[in-house]
Amino acid sequence: MLRSLNTGVSGMSAHQQMLDVTANNIANVNTTGFKAGTVTFQDTLSQMTQNAGAPGTGLGGTNPAQVGLGVRTAAVTTDHGIGAMMNTGKATDLMIGGEGYFVVSKGGEQLFTRAGSFNLDAAGNLVTPDGAQLNGWIADAAGNVQAGAGAQPLTIDAMATAPARATTAAQLGGNLPGDAQAGDDALVREVTVYNNLGIASQLTLTFTPAGNRSWNVTQGTDGSGPALGTVSFDENGQLTSGDTLTADGVAVNVSALTGYAGMQTATFTGQDGAAAGTIVGFSIAQDGTINGTFSNGDMRAVGQVAIASFDNPAGLEKVGSSAFRATVNSGVPTLGAPGDDGFGALAAGTLEGSNTDLSKEFTNLIMAQRGFQASARIVTTSDEVLSELTNLKR
Repeated sequence: MLRSLNTGVSGMSAHQQMLDVTANNIANVNTTGFKAGTVTFQDTLSQMTQNAGAPGTGLGGTNPAQVGLGVRTAAVTTDHGIGAMMNTGKATDLMIGGEGYFVVSKGGEQLFTRAGSFNLDAAGNLVTPDGAQLNGWIADAAGNVQAGAGAQPLTIDAMATAPARATTAAQLGGNLPGDAQAGDDALVREVTVYNNLGIASQLTLTFTPAGNRSWNVTQGTDGSGPALGTVSFDENGQLTSGDTLTADGVAVNVSALTGYAGMQTATFTGQDGAAAGTIVGFSIAQDGTINGTFSNGDMRAVGQVAIASFDNPAGLEKVGSSAFRATVNSGVPTLGAPGDDGFGALAAGTLEGSNTDLSKEFTNLIMAQRGFQASARIVTTSDEVLSELTNLKR
């Protein structure tokens, strides 16, 4: 049989594989986090028809003569280049802006993906569309995260609470009328404060005009409570007395008060206590920190997303659902926080699109088609030669 028959068949087979890979790339042009494949061909063994000859006296050397036996697919390499950014506005959609892979758990197996389309399930787990759980590190009750090894599935606890904070400081701002005279009506100002259990109460301060741009401050509503001090202003309306008054252990900062004439705008502008709160929402920062927002206004970390890097990303094995599995040639994963050296930062509200280049793929499609046609022509031509040989006997 002619060698060209097998050579043509090998060419058809190789270009069929090229066509398969190209078709898959085109089919996944809109797949989140998809990484395109590239086919590499290589020739097979060559049959020696004449060995090389060494040069001798009065005679030159001769080169070997070999006949190739076809082509084969040497590798189908995955292109791990970054795809285009797609804005979604969804808080749980994440994109890695650089190197790294999300770490997910599915059926007890650790997998890796660039597809950052996550949702919350009924148990509060961040999961991919096929149910794989996003891994990271859980924060302690104080909001501290210990990044490193040992990533685990991330859960946003719907029952998470922020502890109550006792009020230790409050702030007063605005203006006390500098033209008030002794005997004028007192001004009463109140603010809600909290104890260690988060129980609210009212802290009341009474400002009684003492004349000469001064005000006596007492605790309570009728001016008969404990005296806290005096607030005085100079002729320019600027505070000249102490900056702080202490009432029931709460340091009230009055440094922002002014003493201009005709305005009674003094009011409490804030205090540092709070009742206990429940989680009402969360956001994900560039470094992967998941910050919970609580009903009492607190914000603290509840976890952090982990990402993995590999010495040889091309050695990862595709397992479907835009996920990869580590292999002996990819190396073991190194876990780190987004934004650390060697790891890309996260962008919330965005997804990474497919890195398929349609112009390149359609060119490859034409090349695969023409290569297949040419290889098929070799088979038909070889068949015609064999037909001529069989007809010699007639």
